[in-house]
Amino acid sequence: MTLNETPQAYTARILSNVGAQDPLDVLASTGPRLRAMVAGRTPAELSRTPDPARWSVAQILAHLADSEIVGAWRFRSVLAQDGVPLQAYDQNTWAETFRYAEIDPFEALQLFEVNRAATLALLRRVNPALHANHGLHAERGKETITHLVRLYAGHDLNHLAQVEGLL
Repeated sequence: MTLNETPQAYTARILSNVGAQDPLDVLASTGPRLRAMVAGRTPAELSRTPDPARWSVAQILAHLADSEIVGAWRFRSVLAQDGVPLQAYDQNTWAETFRYAEIDPFEALQLFEVNRAATLALLRRVNPALHANHGLHAERGKETITHLVRLYAGHDLNHLAQVEGLL
């Protein structure tokens, strides 16, 4: 979320990125798209940012890796226990606390890819009826698996555009 963005505005903005695209296809394509974007670049190149208030490509990759871990937990929690609470987190606090600026961007991308592959396998393996299960997000309220899949796809597209803009 941006500094003055409400959870509802964030959700609407992120979901608008997906449009008519199949969100599972978006999720499956993000890793390969990121890998192609950073191919041939050095960690130093990926760590540059034109503005200290914005994340570098390396920091975006670290964020995506952590976000995928959070998503993996949320998907598993909601699939296994309909109505489970979902904790929010402050991405900027995580970036500072976990020192995203010091993380190797290629290691972050690899972590993202491994966790994303496991998440996709899970989503495709479970009974499709479970995609109607919901969690109760601390800031955004009721979110089904179907909604979360679209939200993560939109989140991917948001950060893919940021990476593209930085490169």
